[in-house]
Amino acid sequence: MPARAQDQDPHSAPNATVPKIDEPEEPLSMTDLDLLRLERCLDRLLDLPAGAPGATIGVARDGRILAHRSAGLASVELGVPIGPGTNFRIASVSKQFTCAAILLLAREGRLAPSDPIRRHLPQLPAILDSITLDHLMRNTSGLRDMLELNRLGGVDLGTPLAEEELDASIARQSTLNFPPGTRYLYCNSGFRLLGQVVERLSGQSLAAFLETRFFTPLGMTRTRHTPSVATPIPNLATGYLPEGGGFVRATQGFPLGGEGGLVSCVEDLMLWADAMAKGALGHLAAELEALVPFPNGEPGRYARGLQADAWRGLDTVSHGGLWPGYKTAYLRIPAKGLTVVAIANNAALDPAAFANAAAAAALAGDADLLAEPPAIDRASMVGTWLCEEDGLSLDFGEDGVARMHGVPYALAPTADGRLAALRGSFPFIAAPPRDGVLEVEFDAGRRRNFRRASTVPAPMLDGNWSCPELATRWHIEGGSVQAAGPVRTAVAPWRVEALTPRNLRVHIPSSLFPAWADVVVSEDGRALTVNAGRARGLVFERA
Repeated sequence: MPARAQDQDPHSAPNATVPKIDEPEEPLSMTDLDLLRLERCLDRLLDLPAGAPGATIGVARDGRILAHRSAGLASVELGVPIGPGTNFRIASVSKQFTCAAILLLAREGRLAPSDPIRRHLPQLPAILDSITLDHLMRNTSGLRDMLELNRLGGVDLGTPLAEEELDASIARQSTLNFPPGTRYLYCNSGFRLLGQVVERLSGQSLAAFLETRFFTPLGMTRTRHTPSVATPIPNLATGYLPEGGGFVRATQGFPLGGEGGLVSCVEDLMLWADAMAKGALGHLAAELEALVPFPNGEPGRYARGLQADAWRGLDTVSHGGLWPGYKTAYLRIPAKGLTVVAIANNAALDPAAFANAAAAAALAGDADLLAEPPAIDRASMVGTWLCEEDGLSLDFGEDGVARMHGVPYALAPTADGRLAALRGSFPFIAAPPRDGVLEVEFDAGRRRNFRRASTVPAPMLDGNWSCPELATRWHIEGGSVQAAGPVRTAVAPWRVEALTPRNLRVHIPSSLFPAWADVVVSEDGRALTVNAGRARGLVFERA
């Protein structure tokens, strides 16, 4: 929406569109029966099996909590139910708080979002010279994701890792995914670096800065930053993964920084949303939600630690969080003064779907809430597809879920007859195929053609392959990969699948989902270019 002159952030990037400070419409009066319908909707969503981990959902409007429902167990072992006092790891919902800290330091004149990251962290490699703080906040830096880098080196999120080892994976980079500012690709590395900037300039730990500047003033007494996953947290729900018809405790070994280190709860996130809506922290909401177009003129939809989208005719501000055993959905509809927070300690649940359903129930009867677009026949899309131009493959499942690099994304119909990923961290819009071609639109308006693929015999690639940017060796033998990275050797070999003689998938176990990396074999057979979800163009050469 157009920005007013007095709302412009003097530190924002050129051409940024700064939204107005939230000015909700006149509150929609909710009768007792409206509230009853909303509560019953939440109860239906949380109709979960007895004895299983569960979730909690809260809905607030114009400073009032309309409903807060919970179901399932915070601790399966102890039989402790989830309740209003239960805390959760909210993972990437933390990112907006890290960005808010950066913007607060900008307000105080200690930095500008346009500053190069190496001005404040000069120890970083020279390839980051043209990356600014704003690029990092918007996921347009081109920097590779440290979690992905470690996965390719045989380290999953459950592996104990030191802070120095995470930093080393970033420091080894000598190339980027793309030139900074030109495209979007979600990157946890950037928010880790932003947290380090906050610590260096403030002289405080990120935990102390967030506590003193945000959490205490806003009454968010149950929210804290926890760098170590081993730190005991009062009332923290245990995270669980589905396995074999039951559940197992999720393991977490990575330290947590500005990318995802917060523990919080529904009520505290509602307090934060209320502060944003009322301007309790000045123009911070407008600065966080400011959007910047790409150089080619295509609109950017990721602001600063927040995703800006349209849902059923209404503008939304949202973010999701994913960590082994935990999922979070944070959703605001500013024009309606509405906030929905859904958090689960059960990885089989979908809080994003819960949040959308709860918002629809809260806005039932609102003339501005458009009907859902009609369903699309997805039968022609089911199967495996390959784009040889970019060396990427994708799967469409009969369950209506798309997967790239193994990451599952639920899809919903759009008004123009396509299907879009519900999770904003993954720009993905596809139409049913025409003449055997499936067109997919990604970030910055990029459209790519995919064609059907099937498994073929794998080429002979036996031998040792090394990648300096990963400090990793892959030993390939008999259709499997044994990865030996700087931290450890993978527990078991990874399976190789060939879609063409030059396009491979290397299947990598993950505690979050069955992942894969797309691999392109060079024409001379002496190099492998690896494209994973958030790390592209990594080259392995024969040792």
